[in-house]
Amino acid sequence: LRMLQVKLIVTGDDFGYCPRRNQGIVDCFLAGAVSNVSLLVNGSAAADAAKLARRYNIPIGLHANLSEGSPVCEVLKTKSSLLNQDGFFHGKMGFRTALSKGLLNMSEVKQELKAQVELFHELTGHLPPHMDGHQHVHVLPEVRHVFAEVLEEYGIKYTRVPIEPGLHNCDWIPPSLMDFYLGVEEDSFNTVDVFTRHGIRWPDIYIGLSTMGKNMSVSNIWSAIDAAVAEFTAKTPSPAHATPEGRTVAIELMVHPGYPSVPPVGGCGEGPDDFSQSWERLHELETLIKPELQSHYKTRNIQLCSFKDL
Repeated sequence: LRMLQVKLIVTGDDFGYCPRRNQGIVDCFLAGAVSNVSLLVNGSAAADAAKLARRYNIPIGLHANLSEGSPVCEVLKTKSSLLNQDGFFHGKMGFRTALSKGLLNMSEVKQELKAQVELFHELTGHLPPHMDGHQHVHVLPEVRHVFAEVLEEYGIKYTRVPIEPGLHNCDWIPPSLMDFYLGVEEDSFNTVDVFTRHGIRWPDIYIGLSTMGKNMSVSNIWSAIDAAVAEFTAKTPSPAHATPEGRTVAIELMVHPGYPSVPPVGGCGEGPDDFSQSWERLHELETLIKPELQSHYKTRNIQLCSFKDL
């Protein structure tokens, strides 16, 4: 049997967060280490990021943000259920708490998501070919329905469903973070039907939680890809009439490379967070551009691409 053709989308998240993040992601793209980016339109360097994407022809989608910084929709900037008492979004966990208490107005969620799609269009000159959620807010209860409606309204075909094969075996992830990831996974399972009903698609495999920050290494990316592909092929038997070379599997690898933010520059209205200022961003950048990673892709018949190549 011929080797499986693997299409790998390596998405650099949080493009537009700060000039140093933008630079790091562009450097990765030019090194052939990132093949796609996800733009935070409320990021402090979003306009600059859109210009860079145009200059270097970087495939770009929308990283919808309802949890960090400020909304882009004018009417929601002053009074809205999406804001805390300081006038910013509720935060990664605060958003989830407010949602579970029934405090978030879903029509405001929809308003803000649409405003972000419109701003993306304004900045880039086109609609996003893919749209996912910053801090995985798009798979949360209630939000998932609104998110799917917005994608369908704008004809945005692709999203991300963060169900990562092998996540449960990652003993290096601290328990508090693992609890969060397992919550994301459960929300994602419950989102599949909703997105399917709205005709939204996503790659066959998602990887990114187990390979984030300091946990990223060349061998860790290899084994995550190899294990996921093995599991996928075992689960989806080849149709009898298929030609051996006719099998393709699409994977999205979510990454966060960049040069560490230097406050007060950066962020989405409140300045950069700890992860953005940490050495872990640089560690991801240095790992992704390693030649042995690139050569591994070649030997494994892995082709880097973007959503429009699926």
